[in-house]
Amino acid sequence: MAEIQDSTIEKQGSRTLRRGLSILKLLARYQPTGLGVSDMARKLQLDKATTLRLARTLMDEKFLAQDASSRRYQLGPEAFAVGLAAEPSYALQRIAAPSLRALALETGDWVFFSVRHGLEVICLSRANGDVPYPHSSLKVGDRHPLGLGAGGLSILAAMPDDEVDLVLSINADAIAKQFPSMTVSVIRKLLQETRERGYCSIPGILVPGYWGVGVPLLQRDGRPVAAIVLIASASRLSGARQAVIGERLQRLSRELMNRAHIEIGDDNQTGFAADAALDESASTT
Repeated sequence: MAEIQDSTIEKQGSRTLRRGLSILKLLARYQPTGLGVSDMARKLQLDKATTLRLARTLMDEKFLAQDASSRRYQLGPEAFAVGLAAEPSYALQRIAAPSLRALALETGDWVFFSVRHGLEVICLSRANGDVPYPHSSLKVGDRHPLGLGAGGLSILAAMPDDEVDLVLSINADAIAKQFPSMTVSVIRKLLQETRERGYCSIPGILVPGYWGVGVPLLQRDGRPVAAIVLIASASRLSGARQAVIGERLQRLSRELMNRAHIEIGDDNQTGFAADAALDESASTT
């Protein structure tokens, strides 16, 4: 009986921890304006009382702060301290940031930087263009299954065929659940086109009316660790301009990785054990 009680307490503790972490992840996407309790509860599908209790606990520990006038919660000083401790792991993104901002200003479009983390791709930064941007498209902090979106597809296309097969066998259901039109056959066709062109182009599959063009960032051994994605309306990415943007992104990718090799070396350019989750999955299939 004691073992059953211990197991129940452990499960409840894990659930509480996950919920608390989900609040931190959510607010990371809504900095610096933050969110109120009702918005957090709705977005996380939690009841308001639970959300308030978790938010207050996180605030007591200084992981959250609350604006006195708006009553919105924001990330607090301890969250900032944890981010600073992890910052060296994001050296590649830091090196890329000025070039991504310059590209956004040059093109007027939106430019994103995402990293591969096991079987997922995580968006770390966004450089704003001067044209309207679809609310339903990629946001900083978003994470998607590897193989979804221009960034995820460009990374997957740079991986060996056996790893592609393994990733699709694991991620296909999750991708189809989010976007039913992205079947395995569609993904494989896009992968083939990406390999032939050298860049990925998605014509409005994820967000109707908008295109995404993405390229991988490759270490010297050919291992993809990140991706650059440019998103624009279909009218801005048709015909010759798409090819020009694709070539521009490929050139930028090579420049960034050459710079990263000089500044931080090849050993661990993103800080993520990108292959660890894949290796673990392979050993269990």
